[in-house]
Amino acid sequence: MNRVSNFRLSRNIGIDLGTATVLVYVQGKGIVLEEPSVVAIDTDTDRILSVGKRAQQMLGRTPGNIVAVRPLRDGVISQYEVTLKMIQYFIEKACGRMFFPPRVTICIPSGITEVEERAVVDAAREAGAQKTYLIEEPMAAAIGAGLDIYAPNGNMVVDIGGGTTDIAVLSLGGVVVSESIKIAGDRFDEAIMRYVRRKYNVLIGERTAEGIKKRIGAVYDHPEEQSVQVKGRCMTQGLPKVITISSKEMIEALAEPITAILDAICLVIERTPPELLGDILRNGIVMTGGGSLLYGFDQLVTKVTGIQTRVAKDAVSCVAIGTGKFLDHLDMLQEGSINLSKARKERL
Repeated sequence: MNRVSNFRLSRNIGIDLGTATVLVYVQGKGIVLEEPSVVAIDTDTDRILSVGKRAQQMLGRTPGNIVAVRPLRDGVISQYEVTLKMIQYFIEKACGRMFFPPRVTICIPSGITEVEERAVVDAAREAGAQKTYLIEEPMAAAIGAGLDIYAPNGNMVVDIGGGTTDIAVLSLGGVVVSESIKIAGDRFDEAIMRYVRRKYNVLIGERTAEGIKKRIGAVYDHPEEQSVQVKGRCMTQGLPKVITISSKEMIEALAEPITAILDAICLVIERTPPELLGDILRNGIVMTGGGSLLYGFDQLVTKVTGIQTRVAKDAVSCVAIGTGKFLDHLDMLQEGSINLSKARKERL
């Protein structure tokens, strides 16, 4: 009897399966886990050594037989077996041992293919999910940001994650117009690495670039210029070198990926029906995801589009919160549904 009491019967859980970070929302508890989407593997035995934060610490620092990998690239599964083990690890860590398998809701990029959808569903099922439901990231982001997506007016959401930027116009509980591009936080890091190599002739790693982005990343003039010291390897001498980079330089470094995102936002606006465009002019654009936290991004979008733009409160967690809120409505969904917005349109 005591052994049985150590098990929870079951819990519905929502997973923001991000390219850079995984967040897990447990029904009735909220977000209980936030860890990097990184897995460390022993290549000699194919054994998984660690997952999440411990694995991230190994990036770029492992011996020859150990590799730290990110099994999700550009918002989709690139290494199926590794992703399966990672999902399994996060489910068990967030919920403990359960008597019945949990029902799981997972968010996906809006531009995902049916094959990629099925890969996510199969991975979750093999990881221990009783049933799996998929929700498009901009839909989850809008719910998490507190927008009324079921109202008969338009809302526009720009979710900038690690692997993809998802832009969508929502109305009456569905996606009216959307665009998903594989340019987001990871591309920001790559752009910073290229800039430092080109301008200073210094090589830096992904984690260093990510640290620069988080500390002084900017896409708009900062009233008080900030700077950070960066350690890397001089490409000429092959020796360690310390340089100083400013927030103003970040505007130049990030110009290419930011321009691509702005172009995608403008494309969605151009394809939006006039009636909904009037709603968006009134309601504004809401930005979510870690990429939206770059200094001045909302100001830049406002300047380019002429539409007032704001960053949602707790932008990083919006998708996970929205995914979690859908857990209260799983009983009303058609069994086997793998796309919540499509399922709602069918019921309407």
